[in-house]
Amino acid sequence: MSERSALRVRLEQLTREFAKFGAVGGVGLLVDLGVFNLVRHLTDIPVVRASIVATVVAIGCNYLGFRYFTYRDRDKSRRTKELTLFLLFSVVGLVIQSGVLYVATYGFGWDSPLQSNIFKFLGIGIATLFRFWSYRTWVFRALPAREAVQTAESFLGQEPSGARPGPGSEPRPRPEPDRVAR
Repeated sequence: MSERSALRVRLEQLTREFAKFGAVGGVGLLVDLGVFNLVRHLTDIPVVRASIVATVVAIGCNYLGFRYFTYRDRDKSRRTKELTLFLLFSVVGLVIQSGVLYVATYGFGWDSPLQSNIFKFLGIGIATLFRFWSYRTWVFRALPAREAVQTAESFLGQEPSGARPGPGSEPRPRPEPDRVAR
């Protein structure tokens, strides 16, 4: 495979990953803005606190979407570490988006429902860039290529292609197609 075609394949994979990330993020955005507006209009909770409540609910929805849709093929062996890192980076994203809303609300006095939604949306956008990078780099790590092939081959019931018989052992014969028991 040439460098150009390898680059094209990698770019296509990244595009698919970003599209899946965006689909989950779109649902998270609707949850975040929906809960934010409900909490803001049904309670006396201040704007930034309402935003934090909404973002925490969206983080829970997003984890399920990322783990079981966007990154379902990634390493699942360290769920505790994965969830810890996910929450850590999600909190950093929460601080980013709440910071944008805080500055707009308390720094500039832009507190109307429309202004709050605009700056909440802007904060989510900035935080999303950070989250995309951190989740794919640190949280939902790709399996090493060799391990991924061995996992796939064991799932399909085949010996890993890199497996070599040990010294003094005979390779196992594979059944011929006409001798398979029915």
